[in-house]
Amino acid sequence: MAVAVANRRAITFCVMFAAIMQALDTTIANVALPYMQGSLSASQDQINWVLTSYIVAAAIMTPPTGWLVARFGRTRFFLVAITGFTIASALCGFAGSLEQMVVFRLLQGVFGASLMPLSQAVLLDINPREKQGSAMAIWGVGVMVGPILGPTLGGWLTENFDWRFVFFINIPIGIVTLIGIATFLPETSRGARGRFDWFGFGSLSIGIGALQLMLDRGQQRDWFGSTEIIIEAVIAVAGLYLFLVQLFTAEKPFVSPRLFKDRNFVIGTVFIFIVGIMLLATLALLTPYLQIMMGYPVVDAGMLLAPRGGGTMVAMLLAGQLINRVDTRYLILGGLTIAAHALWRMTGFTPDVSAATIIGTGFEQGLGLGLVFVPLSTITFSTLTTDLRVEAAGIYALFRNTGSSIGISVVMTLLQNNAQVNHAEIVEHVTPFRRMFQTGPAAQILNPLTLPGRAALDGVVTGQSMTIAYMDNFKLMFMISLAVMPFVLLFRRASGGLAAATAKSAPEHVVAME
Repeated sequence: MAVAVANRRAITFCVMFAAIMQALDTTIANVALPYMQGSLSASQDQINWVLTSYIVAAAIMTPPTGWLVARFGRTRFFLVAITGFTIASALCGFAGSLEQMVVFRLLQGVFGASLMPLSQAVLLDINPREKQGSAMAIWGVGVMVGPILGPTLGGWLTENFDWRFVFFINIPIGIVTLIGIATFLPETSRGARGRFDWFGFGSLSIGIGALQLMLDRGQQRDWFGSTEIIIEAVIAVAGLYLFLVQLFTAEKPFVSPRLFKDRNFVIGTVFIFIVGIMLLATLALLTPYLQIMMGYPVVDAGMLLAPRGGGTMVAMLLAGQLINRVDTRYLILGGLTIAAHALWRMTGFTPDVSAATIIGTGFEQGLGLGLVFVPLSTITFSTLTTDLRVEAAGIYALFRNTGSSIGISVVMTLLQNNAQVNHAEIVEHVTPFRRMFQTGPAAQILNPLTLPGRAALDGVVTGQSMTIAYMDNFKLMFMISLAVMPFVLLFRRASGGLAAATAKSAPEHVVAME
């Protein structure tokens, strides 16, 4: 079936709405967490479940997308996913307890999981070969800018309305997207690809779920000093091991082993895992840093994070123009270098850092990650046949989401641990016999021999400890970005790029171009 140019534009508009809506919800609740924490009577570690429950559910439910599309049809399944996501968003807005919120966020993740791979596959299918690099740039804008602009939009909605509107905003977007997809997107042929591999899917789900639970609760339960954490670790390892065994030994696993025989795809999934860590873990650190350490109001904190989205948009447009002229490996390497330089600058952040520096580093990191994302998406799928595209997009999104959820949990755990260690080390050097506590203003305000002085002194020490802990986390991500750079050389440059690979096969679910 042919897709008219007018319909192609309408379809692009609608699927991008779906992608942005799903991507936006990974971070839009970040700046609203302190308000949600008080409203839902949750502790600091519990309220983070609002973020990770959504990401984990999306990660688990992404891989079956290919099978579900083949079984029920692309458009029909797309409509179900959008409807479920919109309803779950409304339920999140009406949640009255932490338990309800976590359940509804899980539902959001379940229905939203397929929106990203479906939108990516649709854009590739409806565009001519020579425009697929530009299509990936457009899609990348939604994937990258959504999480980056989420805190800004979430802060504005929380400040001017209520934190519940960070979820209610999905309702009108979902309705418009639903109508557009139902009107313009042609249906594909139906036909199940055999029985669904419930064992493989179940073992992967249990493995990822147990791993995330271990990471979320490890700090609270003293890690492997807790029986609960040990059990969760064993379940995670067993689940992932059984999934791998099923993947390579079952007759028809729900994830095709052919995907992992493609070198570009394997390396690309590793890269997107790292990009997921760098993108969302950095945001998860910056949001409390700006609000708690630097005292910015919620709207101002969101505005300071907005230039990251501007950098990403500039990079996406630039990458879309360069993708067919410059070796994609050089673009990825250049983007990683820019992002790493931004992280290196962030290792020197203090509570007195200027707003201009925060904006500058944010724009720079957004620019670097944007330059990575489009070429990475292109080269990852460039050597795959089109019959594997939806399935590959699901696995690709799985690694991105898993990297994001693990990254958030790890950096938050390291933040608390490092802050405690730093506090203990600094306190060792704080005694009443130091000259600074015997004369001048410090003798009156920070005198360790008086109760008010000790309280004020502890506040100073705690602030310094947290600042160093934040710097250590930024340094860790800087080192990760450096460590991954040499792996760019492992990518195989496909002759003819994505366009040539697209022509290798044309399964029934691919929409023909004019």
